[in-house]
Amino acid sequence: MRVCYFVTEYPAISQTFIRREIVEMERNGISILRVSLRGNDRPLVDPDDIREKARTRYILDGGKMKFIAALAAALVRSPMALAKAASVAIGMMRRSSRPAPFHLIYLAEALVLAHWVIEEKVQHIHTHYGTNGAEVAMLCHLLTGVPYSFTVHGSDEFDRPEYLGLPAKVKHAAFVGVVSSFTGGQLRRWLPVEDWHKLLPLRCGLAADFLNSPQPRSVPKSRLVAVGRLSREKGHLILIQALAILMREGVPFELTLAGDGPLRPQLERAIRDLGLERHVELAGWMNNAEVRVAIQGARALVLPSFMEGVPIVLMEAMALGRPVIATHVGGIPELVADRESGWLVPAGSPERLADAIRQCLNAPDAVIRAMGASGRDYVRARHDITREVPKLAALFKAGAWEDAAIADGAEAAEGAAGDEHPAYGRGVRMGELIALRSGHSGWMKG
Repeated sequence: MRVCYFVTEYPAISQTFIRREIVEMERNGISILRVSLRGNDRPLVDPDDIREKARTRYILDGGKMKFIAALAAALVRSPMALAKAASVAIGMMRRSSRPAPFHLIYLAEALVLAHWVIEEKVQHIHTHYGTNGAEVAMLCHLLTGVPYSFTVHGSDEFDRPEYLGLPAKVKHAAFVGVVSSFTGGQLRRWLPVEDWHKLLPLRCGLAADFLNSPQPRSVPKSRLVAVGRLSREKGHLILIQALAILMREGVPFELTLAGDGPLRPQLERAIRDLGLERHVELAGWMNNAEVRVAIQGARALVLPSFMEGVPIVLMEAMALGRPVIATHVGGIPELVADRESGWLVPAGSPERLADAIRQCLNAPDAVIRAMGASGRDYVRARHDITREVPKLAALFKAGAWEDAAIADGAEAAEGAAGDEHPAYGRGVRMGELIALRSGHSGWMKG
C-alpha cells in the first residue's frame, strides 16, 4: 500500500513523533511518500532527522514552473474536480484568520501535491494537525479523489477553531484521529453531530529507544529537566518564578532547559534578573539521544504549560522511569496520575509549582522510584508504537483506493465531490466503512 504523509514542515526537531510513526508504518509494510511544504529553518541535530530530510519532497523547492505544470495537469485530468476544489478554497476564506489569498496559495500547493499523489499511485493521504496542512490535504483529496485523514493534537487547533474551517476539513476527511478524550471533546464543540463518528481515538506511541532503555540505578538528588520549545504557551516564565521562590528558601536545585524558541531572550533576562544563572542552564535543542540522557540524569521532568494536547515529552520521561511535574491542562490528566506518576498543579501558579517541585526534591528516593515505575508501566502498556501504528495502518487500508481506481485519475477525481467513496461506491460512506472494518471502538479503554 502507498500512503502520502504530508507535513507542513518536516522533519522538525519538536515533532520526532511524526518521524517515528512514519518509520513504524514502513516496518508494517506501508510504503510512504514523504511530502512537506518546506524544510526546517533551524539546523537539524538528530541524525535520523537529517536522513529523513534527504527522503522528503518539498513543494516550495524550485521555481514557479512546477505549479504551472500541476495546474495544467489538473485541467486535463478533471476540470470539474479543479472547480470543486477552487470553490471549497474560496469558501474557506470566510471567517478565516488568514488573509484570503492564503487559501489560493493552499490550492496551488494542493495542485503540486495532487500531481505527485497521482504520479506515485498514492492510496491515502495523512497529515498531522488540523491547521493549514489539513486544508492542503483536503484540497488534494478534492482534486484527486484519494481519501485523506488527519490527526488532531491540540492546542493550536483550539486557539482559533472557528477560523480554521474545521467542520469542512472533517466533512471531507475519511476519518480524524484524536490523541485524547479532551481533544475529541474540544472538536465536538465545533462539529455537527453527524460528523462525530469520524473522530477516532489514536494514541501516540514511543519507540524502543525510550520504552526499552535500561533504568538508571541511582536517583539524582536535585537536578530537574524541562524539554520543549521556548514559547509563551509552555509556561517557562512561571517555572523561572517558581525556581526563584525555591532559591530564596535555600532549596538546592539545578534545572536543564532543553529547547529553543522566541521566548529565549525574555527567559535569559528573567534568569539574570532573579539571580538564577548558577541554577538554570539553557541548553538549546538536543537530539533524541541527548534528551534521553538529560531525562535520565534528572530527578523529574517539569512541564508548566498553559495548554497542551498529550505531550510526547511526558510520555518519554515516564517511559524512562522518571516522575513528571506538569499542569492540570488539556489531555495531561489522562496521562499523568497525580501523586502516582507525578504531580499535577494549576497552570499559571508559581507558588503551586514551587510546592510540587519542593515535594519532589524532598521525597525519599524510594518514592521517586515507585512513581517512575508507575509511569513507566502505564506508558509501556498504552503508548507502544509497535501496537499503536498498526491500528492506524488498518484504517488506511480500510479506506484505501484500489489500484484500478487510482490508475484512472480523472474518473476518480470526478467522484470526489460526493460523500461516497469512489473506489467502493454503492452508497458506502467512509465513516461506515471504517467502523465496519477497523474495530476501533475499544482503543482507548484499559
